[in-house]
Amino acid sequence: MVTTVVIQLGQISTRFSMAVHTLSLIAFSPNECTGDFIAGSVNTNPVVIRRMMGMLKKAGLVDVRPGVGGASLLKDPSEITLLDVYRAVNVTEENQLFRIHENPNIACPVGRNIEQVLQAELRDAQSAMEQRLAQTTLDQLIHKFQ
Repeated sequence: MVTTVVIQLGQISTRFSMAVHTLSLIAFSPNECTGDFIAGSVNTNPVVIRRMMGMLKKAGLVDVRPGVGGASLLKDPSEITLLDVYRAVNVTEENQLFRIHENPNIACPVGRNIEQVLQAELRDAQSAMEQRLAQTTLDQLIHKFQ
């Protein structure tokens, strides 16, 4: 069960960081941003980038031109926060970053209460992380690349 959680968190981090990488690249090099160019920079398959671009487009962050037209930002980089990106790529299931293992032993006092006791702590941790992401814009990151 622990291995599953580690894998899920790894996927969350990867999808989010690839989306931030993609948007930063579009802002940094707007004239060169075809799917293949982005995939080369992220070092992943263009199909992965196309899927992610669909999510970013649905969130109103990018415009994707068919063919070799490339992509462009629909908002100024100073208006796109890391929280916007986090939400755009559906990082969490059912708005829960942390999941609690299923079927604890209800005959045990810890097993019976672990979800209720831990859930409030995990919600607070997720809220703190989201507040922090809301404070950082894409523009702030781009200035660090130069």
